[in-house]
This record gives sequence, C-alpha cells and structure tokens, in this order.
Amino acid sequence: MKTIVSQMIHSRSSLSRFYKATAFRNGRCLSTDSNKVVEPFKAEEAETVDIPPPPTEKLLVLGGNGFVGSHICKEALSRGISVASLSRSGRSSINDPWAHSIEWHQGNLLSSDSWKEALSGVTSVISCVGGFGSSSYMYKINGTANINAIRAAAEKGVKRFVYISAADFGVVNYLLRGYYEGKRAAETELLNKFPYGGVILRPGFIYGTRRVGSMKLPLGVIGSPLEMVLKHAKPMNQVPLVGPLFTPPVNVTSVGKVAVRAATDTVFPPGIVDVYGILRYTQPKSS
Repeated sequence: MKTIVSQMIHSRSSLSRFYKATAFRNGRCLSTDSNKVVEPFKAEEAETVDIPPPPTEKLLVLGGNGFVGSHICKEALSRGISVASLSRSGRSSINDPWAHSIEWHQGNLLSSDSWKEALSGVTSVISCVGGFGSSSYMYKINGTANINAIRAAAEKGVKRFVYISAADFGVVNYLLRGYYEGKRAAETELLNKFPYGGVILRPGFIYGTRRVGSMKLPLGVIGSPLEMVLKHAKPMNQVPLVGPLFTPPVNVTSVGKVAVRAATDTVFPPGIVDVYGILRYTQPKSS
C-alpha cells in the first residue's frame, strides 16, 4: 500500500514539474488561474520564422539616357533596384558614378530584332520614348514605337508598365496632331495589355537641369516659379481651349519618383495620373 501511495505522490510531483515547464514556455509565466499572466510575453524571445527574400526586381527604362530617363534610372538605383536602359544610342554620355551601375542596351523599338533581349529578366518597364518632327514621324515615335514595346513586354510576362505621356494643351494638340495621336494610341494599347499594372503619367512642361551637349540648361529658373503659381490655379485649367495652357510645370525629379513608384509598387493604382496627381504623390505625408 505504501508503494502505491508513493507512486501516486511521485506522479503528482512529475505533473507539477510538467505544468511549471509548460507555463514558462515562450517566456510566459501562467498561474493556476488560466486567465492570469504573471509575466508578460517578450517579443524578442519569440520563435523566428524563415521568410524568403522578395524576388529581385529589374527595371527596364526605355530612353534611359535622355533627360527624363536618366533621372528615372538614378531614382531607381537609389531604391536598390537593378536597372537596364534601352535607347537608339546605347550607353549614355553621362559620366556620373551612378551611370556605371546601369546595364546599357542599344536598339530601336521600330525593329524588334534589335532590342527584345533587353527584356530578359525584366519585371517592370518605364517608357520615356517620344519626339518631335513631321506629323507622321511624331506618330511613329510616340505611338508605334511604344505600342511595340508594350506588346513585347506583355508577351514576356512583364508585370508593370509605366508610360510617360503628356498632358493635353488644348489648341496645341491640333498643332502637334501626330504627337498627341501617337501618345493616345500608345495609352490605349497600354490600358488594354496591362489593365492591372499599366500606369500613364501625363505631366506638362518638365523642368530641371537639362544637358545639351556640354552645356547645362537650368530650366528650373522658369519652371519652378511657374509651378508654384499655376498649381494653385487649377480652376483656370477648365477654361475651354486655352485652359490647358495653365497646366503647371513639374520637376523632373518628381516625375522620376512617381514613375519608379508606379513601376515597382504593386498597390499603386493603374490608370492615368495627371500633373496634379504627380504633384500630390510627391508631397510629403502629413504626420
């Protein structure tokens, strides 16, 4: 009988030690009352979980050696994104340190065989391709070239495509018909091929320090004051015919920031972002 009693006492003692060990597991000390916690849970003692790193992002900038494109490349690099550029001239003449981190490609969007290898491994594309000239040339370079790029990117499985288009300028649209018809044709194709990952930026006059050969043109001397004035004159933008002429200029740095965000942020809404949207996205968030 003594042996049986001794075994029961030993069993209860073992259970008590088990409950104590369980109660202190994960840094929590529980009393016999299940609703009481004697010592709070310590987050630093929690069990870690291995999470795979995010997939490598690679951005292809079409026209990356131009005024807007070079700022986009620089902005993307500052965010730790792998960047490639495609243009007819290939490598940029810019000798700044950041330019050495770009994967430069030479090709013509009007000749598919010359550039499709540039899409290898690319997850998003930003197109800054555009130009002026005769009406037919403007349609080809602003419309056809970008449409070719949009279709090729869709076929390659690229997830997001951002197109730097242009704001409407009322009567100016008729004077530059080929330019605007080409832009709008490319926009239509983008929204068709990338309904969930296509973003169109429509800035007006883009200012900043622009390189022309060995010269630097400080366009901000004109653009910055105009932006400060015209961004508060939005109602004037609705005046028929001449209203769009009051569209405020925008800094090239702002365009670059919004373009890269739109190309890499999966929750950035698809569709058209006008100049006021670009300005809004670059405003510092209020605390």
